[in-house]
Amino acid sequence: MPDFSLVENPDAMVARLSGHDRIGLDTEFVRERTFYAELCLVQIATAGGIFCVDPLALDEASAFWEHLLGRGWIAHSARQDIEVVYQTADRMPEALFDTQVAAGLAGYAPQLGYAGLVAALFDVELPKSHTRADWSQRPLPRALLEYAAEDVQYLLPAYESLCETLDKLGRLDWARQDSALLLDPALYDSHPDHAIRRVKGARNLRGRSRNAAARLAAWRERRAMRNNKPRRWILRDSVLVELAGRLPATEQDLKRIDGLPRKLAERDGRRLLAEIRQAGDDAVDYRPPTAPDGRQKSVLESLQAAVDGCAEDLGLPGEVIAPRRELSAAVISGICDSRVFQGWRKTLIGDRLLAML
Repeated sequence: MPDFSLVENPDAMVARLSGHDRIGLDTEFVRERTFYAELCLVQIATAGGIFCVDPLALDEASAFWEHLLGRGWIAHSARQDIEVVYQTADRMPEALFDTQVAAGLAGYAPQLGYAGLVAALFDVELPKSHTRADWSQRPLPRALLEYAAEDVQYLLPAYESLCETLDKLGRLDWARQDSALLLDPALYDSHPDHAIRRVKGARNLRGRSRNAAARLAAWRERRAMRNNKPRRWILRDSVLVELAGRLPATEQDLKRIDGLPRKLAERDGRRLLAEIRQAGDDAVDYRPPTAPDGRQKSVLESLQAAVDGCAEDLGLPGEVIAPRRELSAAVISGICDSRVFQGWRKTLIGDRLLAML
C-alpha cells in the first residue's frame, strides 16, 4: 500500500504544492442523487509524496484551487475529473497530460484503463475492490483512502515512461495536443437545447413528435439543473418518449401516459402540455441523418481505407487516428470540424481526407 497523507484542511496543501510544476491527480465523486457531481476527494501525487485532500469543507475562494489549477496535471482518462473540478471551481487547470491518451498513441490498446497501464508498464497488479464506494461518507475508512492513493501512485512514473517512448516515436507533441482538447469548456457545459441527444429512444421519433421530445428534454434539463437532481428523477427517458410519441392535448390525456408520475402531472401538467403544443403541427422530419446513403457509404469506405492504411504504417489502431463515427459524421453532414481535420492529424491524414471528400 502506498504511503500517503490525509489533508483535511485543503489550504494546507498550498505549501506542499510549492515548487511542483507538475502533479499527478485523480478525483472521487458521487452523482447518483444530483445533477452535478459532488467532489468528495482529490488525490494528488508530487515528487514529495501522495496526498488525499478532503474538499468538502473547501471555501470557494480558497487558495487551494488557485495553486492546484496553476499546475500541469497528469491524469488518466481525465474527462470526468476535469468535469467535476470545472463544475466545482469554474476553472480549468493550466495544462493536462492524459496518460490514457498517451498510451493509445504509444501503441497500447485504445481506452486502456489505469490498472491495465500500470500492469503493462510496471508489472504491478492493482486491486479494484472499492469501485462503488460512497465517497461522501465521513470519516472515510482507511481502506478507501489507500485505494484512492493507489490511483495516483504511478501517474508520475507513467508520465515519464510514456514521454520517453513517445519522444522516440516523434509523437510526444501529439499526446500533448490531444490532452489539451479535454480542456475545452464546451465539452462540459450542459445546454438544454442539446439535451435531446441524451434521450434514449428519441432518435426513432419523427416530425412533430421529434420536436416535442426536444422541447420536453430541454424543459427537463432546466428543471434538473435548477433543482440539482438527476434527469431520471424529473422524468424518465421512456416516459418522455411516450409523451412525445402520443402527443397528449389535455390533462385527461396525460393521465393515460404509462409511467408519468401523478405528482408531476398535477404540478407540471400544464407546462408539459404547453411544450407539446408549441412543437407545431408540421410533418417535417427533425431527425438529423444518422446513416450514410449508398453514395455516401462508398465515400466512407474510401476514407476508412485511407485511415486504416495510415494507422497500419504507424502501428496503431485506426480508431486512434480517426474513429469511424467521426468519418461518418463528416460524410453525412459535410461539416469537417472533428479532430481528424485539426492539429497533427490534419497534416498526417486530414488534408488527404478533405481532398477525397
